[in-house]
Amino acid sequence: MRIGVVSDTHNHLKNVARIVELFVAARVDRVIHTGDITQAKTLRVLAGVGVPVSGVFGNNDLERESLEAACRALHMAFVEPPLEVTWCDRRIVVVHDEREFEGLDLAACDLALFGHDHRFALERRRGTLVFNPGECAGHMPGLNAVGIVDLETLHAERLRF
Repeated sequence: MRIGVVSDTHNHLKNVARIVELFVAARVDRVIHTGDITQAKTLRVLAGVGVPVSGVFGNNDLERESLEAACRALHMAFVEPPLEVTWCDRRIVVVHDEREFEGLDLAACDLALFGHDHRFALERRRGTLVFNPGECAGHMPGLNAVGIVDLETLHAERLRF
């Protein structure tokens, strides 16, 4: 299973449309958003990926009622962090801010995803793959990126756009 990882879209609809194109071309099976969607119209564009979308809310997701209504209408599953799922026998934890990993047993997970700081991170911590694909909201031109994680191999790659 291949999952697309996106963070901090901050309602940049042109970039979200490009992200959908990248994920469709990469043939992802699911998408995880690590928060800071900002507005419901972002979710409507992201739904164009045509696969299940889930994730967590971030500190800039202040329009919670409209975001939650869009999630229900689009059959997306977003929660307050942490989100913990098991797909393909891999335990995955998702937070918005890396500091939200505090108090969680990362060693019990195979994959830990976060966003918030718009900075790329890919490392192993006590055997757990920790990944933040980085900027994709257009705040830093030329640095936009999303991620793809292959759950079979636990290989992560970054797609820049």
